[in-house]
Order: sequence, then C-alpha cells, then structure tokens
Amino acid sequence: MRKTTKMILSALFAALTALGAFLQIPTFGSAFTLQILFTGMAGCLLGRRWGAVSQLIYVLLGIAGLPIFTGGGGPGALIHPTGGFLIGMIGMAWICGWITEKWGSSFSVACLACSAGLAALYLLGLPWMHLVMTVYHKSWTLRTTLVSGMLLFLPWDLVKIAVTALLCARLRPALYHTSL
Repeated sequence: MRKTTKMILSALFAALTALGAFLQIPTFGSAFTLQILFTGMAGCLLGRRWGAVSQLIYVLLGIAGLPIFTGGGGPGALIHPTGGFLIGMIGMAWICGWITEKWGSSFSVACLACSAGLAALYLLGLPWMHLVMTVYHKSWTLRTTLVSGMLLFLPWDLVKIAVTALLCARLRPALYHTSL
C-alpha cells in the first residue's frame, strides 16, 4: 500500500473514530460508543504506525478544541475521568497493528490483536479514571473504578472485537492486494 493511501486511510479512521464517539448509549460517567471498533480496525488494517497515527490525529484534533470526544473537545478532556482512555486508543491501535503485522490478519489473529489492544486501553484508562474520580469523590473505590470503567463495557467491547476481527479478516487482504 502506498504511503499516500495510508495517510488518507489514517485520516479516514480518525474521522470514523470521531463519528464513533457520537454513536453512543450514555451511561454513568461515560457512554457505549463505536470508538473501540474503529480504533481496532485502524490498527489491524493500517498497521502499528499508521493505525496509531490515525488515533493520534483524532486525539490531537479533540484536544485542539474540535468537539469530537464523547464529552466535547478541548484540552480539559484529558483531565476528565476518561482522558486516559483517549491516550489508550493510540496504544490500542499500535498493539493491534503490531500483532497483525507480525502474525497476519485471520479472524483469530485479529481477535487476539484487538483483545491485547483493549487490555492496553484498560491499563492506561483505568488508573487515570481512578485517580481523577478519587479527587472528585473521596468515597470512590477501586471496585467502583473496575465496575464503571471496565466491567460495564466489557461485554459490549467483546462484541466490537468480534465484529472488528470479522471485518478486518476480510478487508485487510483486499487492501493489501490492490494497486492502491
């Protein structure tokens, strides 16, 4: 795939991730969105470098003030309880891309890649959420963080991983075997 195509697709996945923030079901403190689906797809389809670049573009545009995060935009989004998850999306895309570059794009590899990426997302997002929430709510516990920041979302995230893997297993070979 040509560099120009990868750049265009990175911009597309940044836009899709932004769109995924608006397709949401609100919950306490956050929302069910399609961002994880597009973040995983970016990594699996574009590879570690360009997948991470797509999510970096998304995060930078939001920090610059574009209202593309679930809670709007601006630098204050990073001090929101979900700010760590925004940074984690960059890491998730990188990990998804690294695994699929190394082991291919079959359904099972894409599931593994997205699961590992999701684990990284939670490893970055949950400690940040816990830190911010304990500042605002002294009675906030680690259990509350795990339930409201991960366990509530995990079943939905697993469905998104399966859909991502299914799509990527079909799309990646087509993307890399064309003259784009």
